[in-house]
Amino acid sequence: MTEPEHLAELVVVANRLPVDRIVDGEGEPGWRRSPGGLVTALEPVMRRADGAWVGWPGQPDIDVDPFEFEGTFLVPVVLSSDEVEKYYEGMSNDTFWPLYHDVIAEPRYRRVWWDSYVKVNRRFAEATAAVAAHGGTVWVQDYQLQLVPQMLRDARPDLTIGYFHHIPFPAYGLYSQLPWRRQVLEGLLGADVIGFQRVADAGNFARAVRRQLRYETKASGITVPTPDGTNRRALARAFPISIDASSYIELARRDDVRARAQEIRESLGNPRKILLGVDRLDYTKGIRHRMKAFGELLQDGKISVEDVTLVQVASPSRERVGAYMQLRDEIELTVGRINGDFDTMDHTAIRYLHQAYPREEMVALFLAADVMLVTALRDGMNLVAKEYVASRIDNRGVLVLSEFAGAADELPSAVRINPHDIDGMKDAIMRAIDMPAAEQGRRMRALRRKVIEADVARWSQSFLDALEDARRLRGRQGARA
Repeated sequence: MTEPEHLAELVVVANRLPVDRIVDGEGEPGWRRSPGGLVTALEPVMRRADGAWVGWPGQPDIDVDPFEFEGTFLVPVVLSSDEVEKYYEGMSNDTFWPLYHDVIAEPRYRRVWWDSYVKVNRRFAEATAAVAAHGGTVWVQDYQLQLVPQMLRDARPDLTIGYFHHIPFPAYGLYSQLPWRRQVLEGLLGADVIGFQRVADAGNFARAVRRQLRYETKASGITVPTPDGTNRRALARAFPISIDASSYIELARRDDVRARAQEIRESLGNPRKILLGVDRLDYTKGIRHRMKAFGELLQDGKISVEDVTLVQVASPSRERVGAYMQLRDEIELTVGRINGDFDTMDHTAIRYLHQAYPREEMVALFLAADVMLVTALRDGMNLVAKEYVASRIDNRGVLVLSEFAGAADELPSAVRINPHDIDGMKDAIMRAIDMPAAEQGRRMRALRRKVIEADVARWSQSFLDALEDARRLRGRQGARA
């Protein structure tokens, strides 16, 4: 690989670049910044550090030279259609995703997928090694790239390496099913700092390291042997991710967004209460459980369609994976059955929207909704919960939150539920519907304080501070040696 002209002090490595490829009205290809919290969080940091971002452009067989985009140097990694199928749809999303989400769906273990995963991870590591300045910092993102930290350490021992795991890390009894369990742990331990969403996830990782590799783990530190016979310390602890709260507050104050929220209520027939679910269409999100509870409340006569409407936004996700196609069929069948049983000419029980919306429309939905339902069966964090809270500048509304979402650790003032307990969820929904304004205010003020204080900028800075501490520690150890 030829030495690039641009060497970066900070390199972010993620499955996707922070831009989407678009074609303008004249058929000319171009790029548009992707929406999303990670891009928002890292953009100012990357600009300050003259950083680079290594990632896949999002479409197979696109071979693009590195380029500058809005102050960040982007390094595209090409993936073939076969690699998208095996590394991404296969190993990442049909093996790691279900395994790490408590085997809600059955993971599949295929050696050809693993071989592709290793090959693609090596390509990402090589692209990163080529663009990182000597003594620079690399921050690897998420489960698609778990082997990159050790590959990088082998190639570039001068680098300080961080890895952040955005999804849950499972208990050892589940993790141990993975045929390549040692290789993944060794890959992750190439990092100086390994971040997780929850304290429990970091604990699960440390237990897996003890059981599989027999390395010493104390507090959040792990002793990792090195090829020269010495040891180094890897830090593994929780760094719960957050959102750019100020951008949601700003949108919630806009007159056009507030007017749109009122339009939404009117278009739904001005029900007394609007319940809202916003999810990717994924089996981890508990959408079926939520609809079952809602349907039973209608059946029991606890609520009526004239009084209460459920709006479910389910954005398309992994539509070529069989489990997701089946999930969509099941959910749409459930929506049709409930609406068929309970709709009137003027009111609909469930307004189901299988599409994605811009942020302005989402904030209008948050403002229109009296109750936000986050019923994930397992979720690394669930940023929708935080987005709803940030948007409620009126200190009203109720967040019903699964205890199995990472956000539950930080948002104790939400109404907590076990989504597997349908009766308990029904009780929680009724409690949220009937909650007095004074109690809503007390809870929402506490939630908003937490979300505004611990925003995404604080998250990224805390992780980068931990990496800087690791760099200084390595420097002291090198000086003693």
